Amino acid sequence: MKELFQHAAVTDGITVRVAVNFLPEQSRIEAGKWFWVYHIRIENDADEALKLLSRRWKITDGNGDVSIVEGDGVVGEQPTIPPGGSHDYVSGCPLSTSHGSMEGYYVFRRANGTELRALIPFFPLAAPATAG
Repeated sequence: MKELFQHAAVTDGITVRVAVNFLPEQSRIEAGKWFWVYHIRIENDADEALKLLSRRWKITDGNGDVSIVEGDGVVGEQPTIPPGGSHDYVSGCPLSTSHGSMEGYYVFRRANGTELRALIPFFPLAAPATAG
């Protein structure tokens, strides 16, 4: 699994794995636009089903400017992940600099109604030197 997902964080039985790639074909370097795609796998090693309610991302560009992105679910879904199960999705991040970083957390609801915050690991966004 480590070969596919370069970054991981574990919180209370939830493992969040991230694989990130720069996409030159989606970038417009001459216009100051760089684009990355990231694949997230959320694994539930807890002993109960967890419903993903929301996410909060902290996105930092190469100038140190920070954007906070919050919202319900992930890519339009609020999946319930059974014990031993996982949920995968793919999304993207544009920046106006050739490097930056992302990190954050997901909020899950347990069967008893309490909420759990699971960390999304810090991961760098870095375009190859040949990409501007």
